[in-house]
Amino acid sequence: MIKRYFRRHPVRTQRALEILPGFFSWSLILFPFWGSLIFPTAVAYYVICFAVYWLYRSMNLSILSVLAHFKINASKRFDWIGDLKRAYPKKWDSIHHIIVIPTYKEPIAILERTITALVEQSYPLEKLHVMVSFEEREGKDAQIKGKVLQDKFGDKFGDLWTTFHPDIEGEVKGKSSNTCWGAIQAKKYLVDKRKLDIENITITSEDADAIFHHHYFSNLTYEFIKSDKPFNTIWQGNIVFYNNIWRVPAPIRVLASIFSVTQMYILMRKDRLVNFSTYSTSLKHVHDIGYWDTDVIPEDYRLFFKSYFAKKGDFEVEPIFLPIYSDAAESEGTWATYVNQYEQLKRWAWGASDDAYIIKQYVLTEGVPFWDKSIRVLKVIEDHFLWPVNWFAITVSAILPPLLNEEFSRTILGKTLPQVISTLLTLSLISMVTIFAIDALNRPPRPDKSGIFSYIKQPLEFLLLPVIGFFFSALPGLDAHTRLMLGKYIEYKVTDKV
Repeated sequence: MIKRYFRRHPVRTQRALEILPGFFSWSLILFPFWGSLIFPTAVAYYVICFAVYWLYRSMNLSILSVLAHFKINASKRFDWIGDLKRAYPKKWDSIHHIIVIPTYKEPIAILERTITALVEQSYPLEKLHVMVSFEEREGKDAQIKGKVLQDKFGDKFGDLWTTFHPDIEGEVKGKSSNTCWGAIQAKKYLVDKRKLDIENITITSEDADAIFHHHYFSNLTYEFIKSDKPFNTIWQGNIVFYNNIWRVPAPIRVLASIFSVTQMYILMRKDRLVNFSTYSTSLKHVHDIGYWDTDVIPEDYRLFFKSYFAKKGDFEVEPIFLPIYSDAAESEGTWATYVNQYEQLKRWAWGASDDAYIIKQYVLTEGVPFWDKSIRVLKVIEDHFLWPVNWFAITVSAILPPLLNEEFSRTILGKTLPQVISTLLTLSLISMVTIFAIDALNRPPRPDKSGIFSYIKQPLEFLLLPVIGFFFSALPGLDAHTRLMLGKYIEYKVTDKV
């Protein structure tokens, strides 16, 4: 009956599912305010449950990020190209890699830095084929950048192409449509014209500011050949926002640290691992499913769930324990940097717009194992729906029942609630110490020797977290959810680069 309703009313169900994230987040945020007046006991237990949940997630992050740190360090030291040649002497050099770099108004210096990192790969460069996909609407500047890149790097790889993605009716301007265009053009050059075997080619979507570890494509080749199901897999490296970590203001630096360690943790969670930002898969796979969707803003989660349901649940994201260095949000001036970070996080939170697609596919796609798809979908919904809620639930909700309800404040539960929540959240601070330690071990060295005070100040920056959490987590998340709920769709905005 539900399937029939979804099929008969596609527009109505789409809007209802788009309203759901905002309705859910606003309901949980406002519940402690009005609930404290009507049934404060329920609010108290809600807050306690959320604090226990937060403690569990914090401890989980602590343990798994430490394990990921050791795996990443071991992988960075490993001789991937040597082991690849020894393990697969007849197969390894038949594998080719397409790298699509979608770009719009990126500074030429950023693009040169990104491609220079590709020149330093340990895998034979003649097996790398780079597609820099500009947007046609960028105009003459894109043509000039393309020529500069061709002149500097044109003879370094098997191929370096430039293409100019036109504005196409029905497409949403952004990374997903541009990546799709670049991937299709690369396939035409390499497979249709040159007749390379599509089954021996991977394709990587690389953010324009990403810098791969020099063993990335050797490691990817090893994993691709080793895999029992290479056409049912996406490979995800460790995204760390360290390229400009020492240039950005303290609040942005703290965010970049938390994001980086969280990405390490996620590599250890196969049940939560979804491709993000910069990732690789097989060209055959994306060709079979029709490439990236061109009518959406968030491209990474959409590609995973499009793949997952197309392959009837027989699809995984596998970790590559090597760093991919990206830029933290930065712009000209401190205030512009804060605005840039806010807009980036709002765009990430707009990933909740994919939930309508994911839920519809969950309901309508047949032949996918029930429990596997349920766990997958529920974990994504949990992360998306709770994004704006977390800050409110762990900072202000505990004080509301005894504050707003005098009668409840005289009960045992009312008197002890703030202390119970304080104890649980204090225990969760172990996670923050772990984040600081793992981040300090992995971020690049400080470029300037600023004296001992700068090293003392570094851990103190994390004391800004309550304020940072509101302005750079709760607020952009709530902004995105509310816009989606009201049908005020956002446009894709490229994060400024300096």
